[in-house]
Amino acid sequence: MTPTDVDDSLRLVEAFHHAFNGGDIEALMRLIADDCVFENTRPPPDGERFVGRVAVRSAWEAFFRRSPEAHFDIEEMFAAGDRCVVRWRYTWVRDGAPGHVRGVDIFRIRDGRIREKLSYVKG
Repeated sequence: MTPTDVDDSLRLVEAFHHAFNGGDIEALMRLIADDCVFENTRPPPDGERFVGRVAVRSAWEAFFRRSPEAHFDIEEMFAAGDRCVVRWRYTWVRDGAPGHVRGVDIFRIRDGRIREKLSYVKG
């Protein structure tokens, strides 16, 4: 992968985070591949797996309904080959009380689209 490819992958994942923090489903869907795989952090121990645009969209719509004030801050991000890794801090407000967890997403990029988003959380 050339440095330009790595830069493109980083920009793609940054755009994904910007759209996710804005709750912009349409922008998210433009960034993912038709056969995208998303593995959620919940339920433990392995999380739920969603395959394909319809399933992934449905999962994210449900997430935004449950957590309209959710926000992910990128703590660290790097790319190598077809992978991009993001260490993040997820914050929310539930019943007036703030909370947070930290975790990691491992993205796989193909043809300028997100092919996989595998999510892992501490705790």
